[in-house]
Amino acid sequence: MDSLEKLLSDWEEGVLKPALKKSPERKTDFSTDSGLPVGRIGLPRPEWGYGSLGFPGAYPFTRGVYPSMYRGRFWTMRQYAGFASASESNRRYRYLLEQGTTGLSVAFDLPTQMGYDSDHPMAEGEVGKVGVAIDSLQDMEELFDGIPLGDITTSMTINSTAAILLTMYVAIARKQGADISKISGTIQNDILKEYVARGTYIYPPGPSMRLVTDIFRWCGEHVPRWNTISISGYHIREAGSTAVEELAFTLANAVAYVEAAVAAGLDVNTFGKQLSFFFNAHNNFFEEVAKFRAARRLWARTMKNRFGATNPEAMKLRFHAQTGGSTLTAQQIDNNVVRVALQALSAILGGCQSLHTNGRDEALALPSEEAARLALRTQQVIANETGVTDAIDPLGGAYHLEALTDGMESAAAELIGKIDALGGAVEAIRKGFYQERIARSAYEYQSSIEKKEKLVVGVNSFVEGDDAPTGLFTVDEGIRRQQTAKLKKLRSTRDSALVKQRLDGLREAASGMANTIPAILECVSAYATLGEISDSLREVWGEHS
Repeated sequence: MDSLEKLLSDWEEGVLKPALKKSPERKTDFSTDSGLPVGRIGLPRPEWGYGSLGFPGAYPFTRGVYPSMYRGRFWTMRQYAGFASASESNRRYRYLLEQGTTGLSVAFDLPTQMGYDSDHPMAEGEVGKVGVAIDSLQDMEELFDGIPLGDITTSMTINSTAAILLTMYVAIARKQGADISKISGTIQNDILKEYVARGTYIYPPGPSMRLVTDIFRWCGEHVPRWNTISISGYHIREAGSTAVEELAFTLANAVAYVEAAVAAGLDVNTFGKQLSFFFNAHNNFFEEVAKFRAARRLWARTMKNRFGATNPEAMKLRFHAQTGGSTLTAQQIDNNVVRVALQALSAILGGCQSLHTNGRDEALALPSEEAARLALRTQQVIANETGVTDAIDPLGGAYHLEALTDGMESAAAELIGKIDALGGAVEAIRKGFYQERIARSAYEYQSSIEKKEKLVVGVNSFVEGDDAPTGLFTVDEGIRRQQTAKLKKLRSTRDSALVKQRLDGLREAASGMANTIPAILECVSAYATLGEISDSLREVWGEHS
């Protein structure tokens, strides 16, 4: 290292200094979007022996959670989709599967997320708009018609009503003859970030956390290959957080879920294997790669040292990534293709297990079929034409990247320490700590764009007159009438006495200490609607205001 210091000094005096006199650097302070310093040139550090970096598939998993990573198989290529009715979304799913998608990712409309049937007054104007409308098992049967659930993996972005949608999925798999112990997929089921970043909560935090742990327990016994939660930093980042805050808040929330599960008597080495994570991929390329690597290392150490996990599988941070929706621009939308490609590459070089790439037109509308196909092709080109998947963690060991990885881990750990000092994630959320930090970061980011300290091509730099985009996707305004008619028919033909009996059983389970998932499954199987099930729980638990 003494020799390196001498070489560095000689270079700075003899080569760099004269060059800077002729051509100064663009600015005096280089840093990532999170404020991590970016040195002029990456150099090795004394503490970086190869043993500290580790190997893929081995603790602390900095270089990847699997020994061979993409040399064995590519990540799951998901395309997030769902709109209007179940039958219309089913056609899009079949199309994506024909185009090479290797896993489905379901978007639900706001009434479904909030526990309202499509004919509820609160659903007016929102049915089928930002996702598919699901009112009952009948809709889910249409959604997955002709799609064998035993042969694919499905991710469902759903939180407050996650238990209902999960049990609908299980009921369909059983009807198809699939072995539910072998079906695989993910439900988001991350209620804490709803109180911070999205707002689609229903119940107070206590009962909501109970639902989460009920799902942990039931899936561990019946659907062991299912990821019972996808602890999401994505929406925290979309709300305006920095990459460091995204990482810290996500892992702090994960700590709260693990603590709740342990308090409920669950074994960390069992349910820990079914945890998964969901991160955003933004534009600051090396910071994003570093974030994913730091996340694995920090979580492995947390599970081992804080919770005493001994099974390496329970220490692995497996994650889905989605390219940054908030980075897409309505101006010069073709530029979004470039943004998405680079963001996707950062997630792949960061070692994701599954990936969704956004459509170029998503700043304006739900993606058109053409945009969704191009987004999928982006993943396929990276996987099959670039060679970046042939080596495991190909950027590992790069001095600049390792410095950022260390910096990201250190900054996130410091922020998690502050959350712990406030009493943990739930208490920090109650006190507004997350919300204040996210709001401040969002303001600072937008201010930097308005002051042109940060350039966004086509928005505050390289601007030109744009023609209005054509071919944008639209949702039929008549979808609510269609769903209302289906609900009326369903309620007139189902066994009403059985539905009442099952809903009474759910209220009884929710009032006591029993696991609520079997009762929800019974309700779903009797064709009780999502709104009726949610209302039954509202009667017992109330609503969060």
